[in-house]
Amino acid sequence: MDLVIRPDDLTGEAILALLRYHLDEMHRHSPADSVHALPPERLRHPDVSFYSAWYGETLAGCGALREVEPGHGEIKTMRVAPATLRKGVGRAILRHLLEEARSRGFSRVSLETGSTAPFHPAHALYRAHAFVECAPFADYVLDDFSICMTLEL
Repeated sequence: MDLVIRPDDLTGEAILALLRYHLDEMHRHSPADSVHALPPERLRHPDVSFYSAWYGETLAGCGALREVEPGHGEIKTMRVAPATLRKGVGRAILRHLLEEARSRGFSRVSLETGSTAPFHPAHALYRAHAFVECAPFADYVLDDFSICMTLEL
């Protein structure tokens, strides 16, 4: 079955459950002042485009693209459902978000993530797509936990 990635209005039970899981995991693996994950109500803001990925009726993951400033996008809320880990879902969502960024004329896409072991698979995914570490952007600050990465499009 093919993976389908589509815009999502963040009202379905499955996506809200995955977002709760995402927020819980961010709080479990991050210092309280370094949790930058957005709740559903913030993901519905006009500066965010939110997408969900599906195998038929099964939610496989999600991701969002937020406009930081003209020409600069931010990857937010990248999460693969536990049942679909290591099946290429994260890679497919990231590629979808990068294509969306290019179609909007963004010249750069950045992200913030944790630096500890639970975030290492994400680092590998981003590095495989040519993201490099960078200085903090937008409202992020340099600390002992977060790292920022960027990709020039």
